[in-house]
Formats: sequence, structure tokens, C-alpha cells
Amino acid sequence: MYEVSNVAVNYGAAAAVSNVHLRIEPGELVVVVGPNGAGKSTLINAMAGVHAVATGRLLVDGQDITREPPHRFCDRGIAIVPEGRRLFVNLSVRENLELGGYRGGARRMRKESMHGVCALFPALAERLDVPAGALSGGQQQMVAIGRALMARPRFLLLDEPSLGLSPLIVHDLFRAIREINGSGVAVLLVEQNVVMALELARRAYVLDEGRIAAEGSPAELAAHDDIRRAYLGIGPTDKAR
Repeated sequence: MYEVSNVAVNYGAAAAVSNVHLRIEPGELVVVVGPNGAGKSTLINAMAGVHAVATGRLLVDGQDITREPPHRFCDRGIAIVPEGRRLFVNLSVRENLELGGYRGGARRMRKESMHGVCALFPALAERLDVPAGALSGGQQQMVAIGRALMARPRFLLLDEPSLGLSPLIVHDLFRAIREINGSGVAVLLVEQNVVMALELARRAYVLDEGRIAAEGSPAELAAHDDIRRAYLGIGPTDKAR
């Protein structure tokens, strides 16, 4: 289990995230939603070891990893797909993917991992030697997810994977996320497409002004009119599964 316990993250003197409690059980798919500026990206980057935690603890299987260096988060089975993808656009798709598989046991299984990524994203299999910068936005997002999978993570953190993509590509990406989770990888998804995200999720958290405003199953959250209207963007006839 990955547990966020009473975590605060600051930008200078300003608090970006305050007193957040959150957990991801093994094999679970959890969604974090909320308005722009709520602290969602700050939280997920802290969970990946990218942002320092001011107070509170990050625990993996009960072990405190809060002060460990970022590369140790990867060794603990945590991988992040950052907002904006952050690919090396002049390197090939293959090289970008291989960069995800250089640590620990992932290095020994790079060949198997590459086959798995190409099976998940067939569009990449034909473009492995093409520069990543020549791909479409949707294909670049596939590379970013594939690169994280090359690390063979237990916990996959996804920050706004659908941002700026067409509905058709978003549908394909969400299908892939469902398959990844179905293979046993626990997923934390920060996502602007609330309706589609809640259809995938087992549990959801609503983050507002750096604090958890609500949590529960998608159905439980959607049952509250004030939460549905203020945070979920779901009308009274929409369904959350």
C-alpha cells in the first residue's frame, strides 16, 4: 500500500498542499479530481519524490520514504507520467522507452517490457525508430506512459494524461489505463476528464485549495448534490460507476 499521511507541500512560504491523507491499495485505481490550482499536480509530484514534502509522511508498505532521494522512489516501485509528457524529442521512441528501464530489476527485463508496451500501444510498434518529437500528441502520451511502464512499477502515477488530446485518443488511453490496472499495477490518476475518470475508479478524492474536500466511491461522491455540482461537473442525470 502507498499511503500519504498528513502531508503538506510548500512553494516558498505558500502552502500548496495541506494535511492531505490518501491511500492506494495494491491493484487499486484511485482518481484525484478538483478545480484548477487545487494542488493536484503538486501532490502527485510529491508522491513521486519530485517535490519535497514539508511535513507529514509518505509510506510504502509501512516504510517511510519521505526523505529518500527521487531515484529511490523508483526503486520502491513508483513511476510517474508527468503532465506535458516531457519526452526527449530528438531521441527515438525506442530510446525514450529504454530510458524508463535502467534501474534495478527493470534493466534485466527491458526486452519483455518493450514487448509489453508495444502490445499495449500497437501504434508505437511501427514507430520505434522515429524521433519522439515527430509523433502526434496522443502517440507522445503513449510513449510517456510506456516509459513509465518500462520501470515495471507497482504504483503508476498519471498526471492529466488526456490534456489537449482528441476524444478518440482519450478513449484509447483510458482503455490502456484500464488494461494496466487490470494487470495488477495500482494507478493514481489525476484527471480533468472527470466523468471518464470516475468510470474507471474504485475510489476518488476531491482536492480543493490543497486539502481533501471529499473522498469515497464514485457513486458515493456523485450522490451528494453539492459535491457533484461544485467539483465533479456531473449533471443530475449522469451516472458514476
